[in-house]
Amino acid sequence: MAGLWLQLGSLRQGQALTLLHYLVCLLYPPSVALSNISKSPLQEFEVVKGNFSRIFLRVGYHKIAEIPAGARNISIQETIKSRNYLALRTQTGVSIINGNWVIDRPGIFFALGTQLIYQRPNEIRSRTGESITAPGPLTEDLHVFLIYQQPSPSVYYEYTVPIQNTHPTPEPVTPTDILPLVTATGAQSHPGEEKVHQDDITNNDIIKEQPHPNQVPSVTSNPHPTYTWRKSRHSECSTTCGVGRRQVLWECVEKDSQVTVPADLCATTLQPTHQDEECNMQPCPAYWDIGEWSDCSRKCGPGTQQRQVICRQVTHVHANRTETSVTVAPKLCGLTDMPVTRSTCQLKICSQWQILSEWSPCSVPCGVGQRSREVVCMSNQGDVEDDEECNMNLKPDNLQNCDMGACARSWFTSLWSQQCSAGCGQGNRTREIVCLMDHVTDLPLGSCEGERPPEVTSCDSGPCKDRHEWYTGPWGQCSAECGNGTQTRSVACILNSNGVMEVLDHVKCSSLPQPITAQPCRLKPCGVQWYVTDWSACSRSCDGGYRVREVRCLTDNVVPSNQCVPSLTPESREECNKQPCAAELNPSCSDQYHNCVVVVQARLCVYPYYRNVCCASCSRAQKSYPKSFQKNYIHR
Repeated sequence: MAGLWLQLGSLRQGQALTLLHYLVCLLYPPSVALSNISKSPLQEFEVVKGNFSRIFLRVGYHKIAEIPAGARNISIQETIKSRNYLALRTQTGVSIINGNWVIDRPGIFFALGTQLIYQRPNEIRSRTGESITAPGPLTEDLHVFLIYQQPSPSVYYEYTVPIQNTHPTPEPVTPTDILPLVTATGAQSHPGEEKVHQDDITNNDIIKEQPHPNQVPSVTSNPHPTYTWRKSRHSECSTTCGVGRRQVLWECVEKDSQVTVPADLCATTLQPTHQDEECNMQPCPAYWDIGEWSDCSRKCGPGTQQRQVICRQVTHVHANRTETSVTVAPKLCGLTDMPVTRSTCQLKICSQWQILSEWSPCSVPCGVGQRSREVVCMSNQGDVEDDEECNMNLKPDNLQNCDMGACARSWFTSLWSQQCSAGCGQGNRTREIVCLMDHVTDLPLGSCEGERPPEVTSCDSGPCKDRHEWYTGPWGQCSAECGNGTQTRSVACILNSNGVMEVLDHVKCSSLPQPITAQPCRLKPCGVQWYVTDWSACSRSCDGGYRVREVRCLTDNVVPSNQCVPSLTPESREECNKQPCAAELNPSCSDQYHNCVVVVQARLCVYPYYRNVCCASCSRAQKSYPKSFQKNYIHR
C-alpha cells in the first residue's frame, strides 16, 4: 500500500485522482461508488493567454493567433507603443480591421456576431499601444495579424473558451487491471489541459516537468518520504533589452531523490514567495516616437500638416507591462532614417466664385444709387456653398454705385379748394404745394427751380346787402393728425350791411339754415390725391394751340400711387390761343441768330425765348407744319 502511495506521488494530479477513484471502487460496493462520483456535465471556461514578441520581421502582415469560434472576453493589446498596427481577418480571409494596407480610424466594428472596439491612443507622450477588445462569443474563427513596421513588436492577447468537464462513471474491474488502468490514465488529461500547456509553451510561461508514470522512487530507500521546495528556474524576462524583471520559480521535490512531484505534496505554508530580480541589462536600441498628423492647414486646396517626431530609448520594462523611456539625442535613432515631420495635404478642391447675373438697373432714376448682381461660391461639383468656402479676398463685387445724372426739380400743386372762404364778398381759396425731384422725392420748398406757385387765391361770393346771415368762426384743431377726424367752430347770427356787421340773437336767423358746428376733418390725407404742375406755354401764339401739364397720383408720403379716383383726374392738356393769326408778319419779327434753323429742327419754337430770338424762322415753321408742332411737343 505504501508503494502505491509513492506511485501516486510521482503521477500527475489528474492521474493520481483517477487511481484514487479506482481504489475507492475496490474498497466500496460499486453501487455506492457510482452514487457518490457520477455527476452531470458542467459548462466551464478556460483562459487562453499568449504573448507575441520578435526582434526583427519582414515588413508586412504576420499572423499572431487564431481565436476559435465561441471565444469570449477577447483582449488584444500592444504592450509597447510602436508604428506597428493590429489587423483582423475572418477565417475565409475577409478583412475586418486594417486590411489591404488601409489603416482604419479607431472606432467600433461589428463582425463575427460581436462588437469589436479598436483603440489607438494618439498622444505623443502616451506609452499605451493599440488594443482590440470584444465581448464575444465569436460565430467563427478570428485570425489576428500584426502589420510589422518597427522592430521589437510585443502583443499580448487573452480570451476564454468553453470546456465540457465530465466526470467518468467507472465500471467494476478486477485488481489485475490496476496497472493497465494506471497506464491508460497516464495518457489522459482534463479537457483543455493539452491546450493550456501548449499555450504556456507559446507564452514562455512555467512548464512543470513530470516524471514518467513508471518512474517511482525506491520504496526501500525511504519508507516515509519527505517533500520540500526547490528553486527550479526563472520566468521569462519582461523585456529583451533595457532593465526588465523576472521571477524565481519553485517546484516540489522528494527530499532524498530530488525527483519532481506534484506541488500538493509539499506544504503550501512553506512554499517560498516568488522573488523578482532584474534581467537583460543591455540597453534597448533607440527608436523614433512618431506623433499623429495634425489637421490640414487648409480646408481646401494644397495645405500642410505636421507631426512630432522624438528619439526615445526604453530604460526599464516593468512587470505590469508598462515601461519607462527617456528622450535621447536624434543621432542615436539615425538622422537618415528620421521620419518626415511635414507633409502636404489636400482635403478637397477649393470652391470658386461665379457671377450668375448681369448688373441690375440702378435703384434711382436720377442721382447716385446702387445696382446689384448675384455672386455665389460654387464647388467643383456645381453645388452652391457657403461664402466661407471661397476666398473672401477674391470675391467679385455684388453691389456697385451708379450715377444716373442730375435730377430735375419741379413744383407740384394740388387742386384749388372748391368753396370760397366767405359766403358773400371777398374770400380765399387754397391749395397744397410740394417740390419733387423727378416726381418722387419730396424736397424742401426752397430747393425747387423757378418761382414758387401761390398757395392762396382770392374769390368773390357776391355783394353783401342788409340781411341776416349766420357768421361762422374758424374751425378748431382737427382731432386726428391724418385721415378722418372731427373739428368744431362757433356760429353767430349777424346783420351784414355792406360790410358792417352787427351781432343779433340766434332767433333772428332762425329762418335761415344754421351752419354746422362740427364736421369731419383731415389735416392731410392718409390716402392719395391728385397733384398737377403749372401749364406749359401754348404751342402756338394764334390759330389755336395746346398746352400741357403733368398730373400725378401721390400718397400722403408723396409716393406715386394708382389709388386715386380716375373720374376726378385733372386734365393734362387743353387748347389755347384760339385767336386767328395776323395776315402779315410784323416787320420787327426777324431772326437774331444765324442758326435758327437748328431751333426749328429741335422743336424749340414753343418756348417764348426761342420764338423771340428766331421770330421769322419760328413763324414760317408754324405756318408750314402746325400739326407737327402739336404732335411732337412734349413738355415735362
